[in-house]
Amino acid sequence: MTAAGTWLGGRYELLSVIGRGGMAEVWKARDHRLGRDVAIKRLRADLASDDTFQARFQREAQSAAGLNHPNIVSVYDTGEAVDDATGLSVPYIVMELVEGHTLRDVLRDDRKILPARALEFTEGVLDALSYSHAAGIVHRDIKPANVMLTESGQVKVMDFGIARAVADTSATMTQTAAVIGTAQYLSPEQARGEKVDNRADIYATGCLLYELLVGRPPFIGDSPVSVAYQHVREIPAPPSSLDPEITPEMDAVTLKALAKAPADRYQTATQMHQDIERVLKGVPPLAPMVTRPANDPESAAATQVISPAAAADNVATAVRPVEPNPTGVDAYPVYQPGTGTQAVTRETQTPVSPATASRGEEPDTRRKKRWPIVLLVVLAAAVLGVGGYFGYQLFGGPSPSNSPSVAMVKVPAVTGMSEQGARSVLSNAGLRTKITHVRQGADTAGQVVSQNPAGGRSVAANSEVTITINDGPKKITVPSDLIGMTEAQAKSALVSAGFAKTDINVTYQQTSEADEGTVISSSPNPGQQASDGDSITIVVAQEAPTATTTVTNNPQTSEPTRQDTGGGQDTGSGQPSPSGTSTGDDSVPASQPTGGQSGSS
Repeated sequence: MTAAGTWLGGRYELLSVIGRGGMAEVWKARDHRLGRDVAIKRLRADLASDDTFQARFQREAQSAAGLNHPNIVSVYDTGEAVDDATGLSVPYIVMELVEGHTLRDVLRDDRKILPARALEFTEGVLDALSYSHAAGIVHRDIKPANVMLTESGQVKVMDFGIARAVADTSATMTQTAAVIGTAQYLSPEQARGEKVDNRADIYATGCLLYELLVGRPPFIGDSPVSVAYQHVREIPAPPSSLDPEITPEMDAVTLKALAKAPADRYQTATQMHQDIERVLKGVPPLAPMVTRPANDPESAAATQVISPAAAADNVATAVRPVEPNPTGVDAYPVYQPGTGTQAVTRETQTPVSPATASRGEEPDTRRKKRWPIVLLVVLAAAVLGVGGYFGYQLFGGPSPSNSPSVAMVKVPAVTGMSEQGARSVLSNAGLRTKITHVRQGADTAGQVVSQNPAGGRSVAANSEVTITINDGPKKITVPSDLIGMTEAQAKSALVSAGFAKTDINVTYQQTSEADEGTVISSSPNPGQQASDGDSITIVVAQEAPTATTTVTNNPQTSEPTRQDTGGGQDTGSGQPSPSGTSTGDDSVPASQPTGGQSGSS
């Protein structure tokens, strides 16, 4: 067993254990080369000979080592060291030692998280995911226990232990007995064992946001299987139905991230981040608003109920063989009161099949007791069905020949797609497309920003779906004849061109090369284009100051004295300096006396 004081790689001294789990133990250590404390995650020595654990451990190191981002726990180094007890080479990962709390700790403290803070925490997670997705890495296990909140309030995502490159995700998602990821944050495609991409992380982030807003995950069940089934088939209640402080805009963002079909969610972490930023600024998000109340019968009808056996069939591919893990727990380096760190564990739950959960009774006994009840239910249903049919026919129900069935299709969600992509998706669904246009921000230019009917609604085949395309901000052309206009004329011309009065800025420049009060330049230049809402600056000519020389009588000497206001000096010759001009009615040549008689009396 590894002991405190052990050195790894001739550089790291193990100080104290801060967490143990089924696969690894985490130590607080000292990096003597750089003089800093670090966290070292080391594979358990008794598992070092297991290829499965070796591969997973190496994958975590490889996934996180290349991710250098302020919202991701940094990996500094990796290596292997021989265990003295077993003689095996044991791999280890050297990580940033983060002091703070996980979001799971915050939620377990039953502290109310303000909705705005919940959105801000989620933005930090999305920043990390945007970076990892750009690097081709899907996390696959976003949940509160894997999100750290440092003492300074910074969000850090950790544990890329089951992360995979996007290109590899289709090969290894379906094996059985321990849920891949965590059931409460599992995307429907993960639960079905389908190919997974970055949108699975978007779904998990939606689950995280939901829990931060209302204090619980969107789906709760007795077992991982029952929870996974809900992810596949059931629609979550809007967060506002559980907490009146949640706004419809927050509902819209959360439920879009929780869309069952990946194509109906935000397509990137950046898109979701931008919508959250809109909500924080008081601007409506691009996500469709939730208009139907949670207790609407039609909404309730959308949630289908199937038998426990069918539920187990639906989610059977969401589990994999239990790895030789005696505790089913992984440990992470986080804060612990009194030591500066905390051991946080990730529990791997083993699903219990609904068909074998006995609750104290043998299956055969329960089936025998249920037979009378089942028989009564079947008979009652038969009587009601026959009676209902004849009653319907007797009291004017339309005959089958008068009521031909209409094929119904579900409207795909195309918000966020390009016009061409939306047309193609709707056409493949058997629907017609009507296009309208609107001008909004440049970040969604060329995309579908709304649709009617909304995605997920059932309509008759060949129905028309109206989609609205954002053409981007309106472009305004600066008048080409702006130069030479007066300030008033220029302002009027700019307003006529489409600029708002408040967006027109005026500066003045002294010059002798243009008439005073006329425009000599602008930014943007005449003839160039600007977006609606951009400001424009015009430069107006101002007359340059002119130097003057004023000649006045000196009462003491009866000699004229010059005051050169333009910088010229009296040359003593009775002539002003070249830079001055003589002004005033009493100005006379210096050689002529004034104010007295010449000669003696």
